Amino acid sequence: MPSAKPNISAAFLYETLEEVLDVKAPGSKLQIGIPKEVAFQENRIALTPDAVGVLVANGNTVTVETKAGEGSHFSDRDYAEAGAQVVAEREKVYQCPFLVKSAPPVEADLPLLQMNQTIVSPIHLSALQKTHIEKMMEKKITALSFENFKDDSGNYPIVRSMSEIAGSAVMLIAGQYLSSFNAGKGVLLGGISGIPPTKVVIIGAGIVGEMATRNALALGASVKVFDNDVYKLKQLQNNLGQRVWTSVLEPKILAKQLKTCEVAVGALSNELGRAPVVVTEEMVAAMRPGSVIIDVAIDRGGCFETSELTSYDRPYFLKHQVLHYCVPNIPSGFARTASQAISNVLMPLVLEVSDEGGLEEMIWHKFNLREGVYLFKGSLTDFYISQKFDLKYTDLNLIIASRR
Repeated sequence: MPSAKPNISAAFLYETLEEVLDVKAPGSKLQIGIPKEVAFQENRIALTPDAVGVLVANGNTVTVETKAGEGSHFSDRDYAEAGAQVVAEREKVYQCPFLVKSAPPVEADLPLLQMNQTIVSPIHLSALQKTHIEKMMEKKITALSFENFKDDSGNYPIVRSMSEIAGSAVMLIAGQYLSSFNAGKGVLLGGISGIPPTKVVIIGAGIVGEMATRNALALGASVKVFDNDVYKLKQLQNNLGQRVWTSVLEPKILAKQLKTCEVAVGALSNELGRAPVVVTEEMVAAMRPGSVIIDVAIDRGGCFETSELTSYDRPYFLKHQVLHYCVPNIPSGFARTASQAISNVLMPLVLEVSDEGGLEEMIWHKFNLREGVYLFKGSLTDFYISQKFDLKYTDLNLIIASRR
C-alpha cells in the first residue's frame, strides 16, 4: 500500500524565532549609608564629600553619621554641602539598604544590620570571627570585600592603593625613628655629600616593596631587595627603570645584609593566611643597635620573628636594642589620602551598581566582582572562610545561574 503523502496546509507558516538576549535591568537609585567607624584607630572614610556629591547628583540618597569624616578631616558641613543627609542617630544610617564602610563590621555593628542589606567594606581575614559571619548569614546579608574584588584589568584596585600608601609611608616613618629624639641612632636617612648612604634592606618585591624602594632611592639610600619570586624581582627592576641590588631569600645572605643596615622593611605576605617568617630572632640580635625594623606584614602575623603588634598610641618597642615599628594599619595614619584613594575606586563602582539596578544585577555582568563577594543573600560564597570556620560553602556562580 503506497504511503500517504504529507498534507501541507497553506495556512501553516514557518517563521524564525527571535533570539532572546540578556537585557540589562533598569537602574535603581540607591539609599547609601556611611556610618562613623568605631573600629580601633580607623580614621578613614569610604566616600569623600566630592564622591558623595557625584552620587547625589545622579539621583541617589546618601546618609552620613555625624563626625564620620572627622578622622580624615572632612567636616559634617562638607558632606551636607555635597547633598548628603547628616544624622546623629547611628540607627538611621544602618537603616539604609546599601552600607559603605572603611572598616569591617565589628561587634557593635551586628545588632544594627538590617535583613537583606548590602555591605561594601574590608574583610580583614586575620581578625575575622566566626560569630560575625554567622550573624550576617542569619540576616541574609550580601557583602563585597575591598581586598578581593578586581577591576576590569584584573588588578585589586583598593589593595594596590593602600599598598602604595604603606610603601611610600615606610621611608618617612624610618626617617623619623632614625632620629636621636626617637630612640634612633641619629642617622639622616639617605645621607649627604661626603657621607656613605644609609643602608636599607627591603624584604618583599610587591607593591609595598616597590614603593618603599622608590622612596629610599629618591632619598639617596643604598637599597637591597629580597624576594623568593624571581619574576617579582625582574618586574621591580623594569618598573624602576634602573638596576637595584636584588636577591632571592638565602638566609646567610639576608643575615649578612641585616647586620650592616640601618633600616629593614618586612613587606612579604601570602594571599591567604599568615605571612612567612623569614628573619629569625638571632638575625635581629645581630643587627646594629639603634637600627629600625618596620614590619608592614604585621597584619598577617609579620615576617620578623621578634615582631609584636603595636598601635599608634605606642607605635614601637625596643628588642635587642633594635627599634620595631609594627602598626598594622599604616594607611589610617594618612587617612585623608587613603580615603581619597578608596573613594576614587568606590564612587564609580557604586554609581555603576545604581545604573545596573543593584549589586545582584551587576555581578551577573561583571565577572571580576564575583571574587570579592563573600556573602550573597546570606549564603557564604568564600571558600577560604568556609574552610577556616567549618561553615557551608555555596558557589556564587551556581547561585547567580539559578536565579536567571
